[in-house]
Amino acid sequence: MRKTTLFFLSLLGLLLSIPAFAENSTKTAGYTIHHNAFLSTELSPEMAGQYDIRRSPNRALINISIIKDVPNTTGIATEAKVSVTARNLRGQIRTIPLREIKEADAVYYIGEFLVENQESVTFTIEVQPLGDDKTLHATLKQQFFTR
Repeated sequence: MRKTTLFFLSLLGLLLSIPAFAENSTKTAGYTIHHNAFLSTELSPEMAGQYDIRRSPNRALINISIIKDVPNTTGIATEAKVSVTARNLRGQIRTIPLREIKEADAVYYIGEFLVENQESVTFTIEVQPLGDDKTLHATLKQQFFTR
C-alpha cells in the first residue's frame, strides 16, 4: 500500500474513531472543502515519521481537502491554491504553511503549527481550485488541550 494511501486512511480512521476530532466541511459554489485540526500526538510515531511530522503535545496539524461536487458521485478530489490563517482569542494572527500530498485519487493539504493548552483557534481557509477563477472561503474553530 502506498504511503500516501496509508496516511490518508490513518487520518480518516483517527477522525472517525475520536468524536472530538469530527470532520468539518463547508459546501460552497460546487465544491466541498473538508477541514479538520488535531494534535500531532494523535498520529502514531511511525506515521509521523513517514511524513516528517514532528509529534509534540504542543504541535497541531490542519488537514484540508477540496472535492468538486459531481451529481450521483462522491465527487472528485481537486488540486487548489490553499492558504490558511489562524487567529487565537488574543488576536494573534499567523499564516500556516501548507504542503500538498497527492495520491492517485486524493489530494490534501497539511499544515503544522504550535498551540498552547486550551488555546482556541479560528482558521480562515481560502481555496482557489485549479483552473477556476473564484476563491472559496471556509472557517474552522478548534480548541486544543495539550495536557
